[in-house]
Amino acid sequence: MRLVFRGIVQGVGFRPAVYKAAVSAGLRGSVRNEGSDVVVDVDDGDRFEEAFSGNVPPLARIDCMERSEHAVDDRVAGFSIIGSESGRGAASVPPDTAVCADCLSEILGAGCRGGYAFTTCTSCGPRFTLLSGMPYDRSRTSMAEFNMCPMCMGEYADPGDRRFHHQTICCPACGPKYGLFGKDGLPVDVSNPVAAFARLLSDGRIGVIKGWGGMHICCTLPNVRRMREWYGRMQKPFAIMVRDEATALRYGTPSDDELACLTSPQRPIVLVEKSNRKLTEDVSPGLDNVGVFLPYSGVQHLLFRMLDGVADALVMTSANPPGEPMALEDSDALRLGADMYLFHDQRIASRADDSVVRLHEGRTSFIRRSRGHVPSFISVGIDGCVAGVGAQENLAGSVAFGGRIYPTQHVGDGDGVGVPEYLESAIRSQIELIGRSPKAVAADLHPGYSNRRLAKRLAEEFHAEFVEVQHHWAHAASLIADNASRGASAQEDVICLALDGNGHGDDGNSWGGEVLRAGLGSYDRVAHLEYIPLLGSEKALHDLRRLRFAIDLMNGDDNRSFGDAESAVLAKLARKSVKSSSMGRLMDALAYSLGVCAVRTYDGEPAMKLEPLLARGRLVPGFEARTSGGVVMTAELFSRIGGQKPADVAYSIVHNVMSELVDRTVEAADSEGMRNIGLTGGVSYNSAVCRMFSELASGRGHGLIFHSDVPNGDGGISAGQAAVALKRMS
Repeated sequence: MRLVFRGIVQGVGFRPAVYKAAVSAGLRGSVRNEGSDVVVDVDDGDRFEEAFSGNVPPLARIDCMERSEHAVDDRVAGFSIIGSESGRGAASVPPDTAVCADCLSEILGAGCRGGYAFTTCTSCGPRFTLLSGMPYDRSRTSMAEFNMCPMCMGEYADPGDRRFHHQTICCPACGPKYGLFGKDGLPVDVSNPVAAFARLLSDGRIGVIKGWGGMHICCTLPNVRRMREWYGRMQKPFAIMVRDEATALRYGTPSDDELACLTSPQRPIVLVEKSNRKLTEDVSPGLDNVGVFLPYSGVQHLLFRMLDGVADALVMTSANPPGEPMALEDSDALRLGADMYLFHDQRIASRADDSVVRLHEGRTSFIRRSRGHVPSFISVGIDGCVAGVGAQENLAGSVAFGGRIYPTQHVGDGDGVGVPEYLESAIRSQIELIGRSPKAVAADLHPGYSNRRLAKRLAEEFHAEFVEVQHHWAHAASLIADNASRGASAQEDVICLALDGNGHGDDGNSWGGEVLRAGLGSYDRVAHLEYIPLLGSEKALHDLRRLRFAIDLMNGDDNRSFGDAESAVLAKLARKSVKSSSMGRLMDALAYSLGVCAVRTYDGEPAMKLEPLLARGRLVPGFEARTSGGVVMTAELFSRIGGQKPADVAYSIVHNVMSELVDRTVEAADSEGMRNIGLTGGVSYNSAVCRMFSELASGRGHGLIFHSDVPNGDGGISAGQAAVALKRMS
């Protein structure tokens, strides 16, 4: 019998597990990697399946197994692992997973791998970030330049060892090493670089540490303010890495679901409610939550051991020059000008920022899907090969093949230096892993987005169709695809709320507070928020006074935020400015009006700082909203602000606007006989908005659908674009 296994079956100890099962059952034959599959030839398929069924490696995922008759040569005396062969492609590369308990015990122990940061086995460690091609063999990883010593070779060849055929096996005698470097990039002569780095951190220094898939800037919590001044990010929230699960409870109040996410092998950053504002306010200013994650690599565990009694938490944020992708090369990191650097000499094949998640009522929302969660796929059941290049912010690409969409890792903001090149590299890597050429390449409708050039170039290169997909249609399509992966039909239309900051609309205005009837083949705009002029376009996104000025102008109310001359100019601008129906801009204006935030210094800041008010407010009369001709009127609500508690004003306005939007959503679903209504877009990360949608829409005869595997925000746009392109091609 020949058995072909497909899924995540390479780089996870699959062949060793097959070997052990076959030998234990006394079978003859062989196992090999072929392309991204694992092929088993065995003289008794039934006996093999019985022996192997209870011994599948924990990190493996078998998507399908194909059986066919195949004779095993009578001259084959036993069972063996044989050399890999090329074969069909698919992005079934295993993601990076945290160091397992057995390897951690070795790292923190006194044996031959004691204190060695690169200790891993077939059940743990970096995979995607080290891999340059398939099949998954050492020669196609960043370990190719490190030759195994006799001890490692012995473990690699021993069927009884947990490192049997572990492709990235190494030890202090033959593997990569860490070194300490000064601000000038020159090596510092120390016997233990990690211990020396820890001492400098405890002295208040700011350092950069090279890890899996990139680098982190780090410091102790008492030095966060100094780090902000040095890094030029005075308000943006940072994540903290805590020593262990017990320490997480000192800084946050994670739920059971959040704890399970924190301790999962993927080790994402999880947004949890703060438990001690004094300790965490400088980390995430003005917010009720803080991003927390646990150590996942050997060097991080060693660092905390060296800091025992000094620090149980460190700020850890991606190390990148402003506007650029996370640094991979030592020379790029040195441009940051940190006090010291902990570099290793192992090449990073692929970037992977830390994944960031938020949980709502047990549902996972990916803010950033990257390390630990890529590569992966969502099943949509529509065949064809296409690519999507995303929007402009929070970029990720997607490539689809065989009824599945494979998103790339998080890339960054499209206007950053080096980001378009990074996006192209990530998409091309997916195309190469899949081994197919796209027949369509999809991009956002916005004519000014830089990655449209990439989409057109790829379309020309592969003789593919160039497909334009409106931004909020892509959000809706990503929601459909996300739920199709969990059993819903990708062919069924939905009515959904698409709430975000901005997206180029069919009428040339900026959309973002939309009720859409959407399928993968078409969409219609059912209702939307009232248009507000963006005075000075981009300037209005940062100087929030301009939003309130425009609203007051619409209402005929007095506004004293600007002098007479500037007010006259802004009033003229209002007549020819791009207009926005965005829920994000509405919340920005509300945050400014209630004294929460006057200037947006990072993406989503005003709405994020408004969230604590929404959590504490209650519904009070006087802020009822109305809909006229499919437009939810919002400007007039601002004329009623005055004298009430800010939290109550915030809650009442947002709740009443959401109530109108949900009513329009339900009405449209009722009239068109649609089963499901959904919520998508970056604003749906807001826990209060998500809760309002659930409360207002529940019990009204429709199923509610949310995101789970695809990011709610612009990180999911490329998956929606790919889904639309697949439908078009079919």
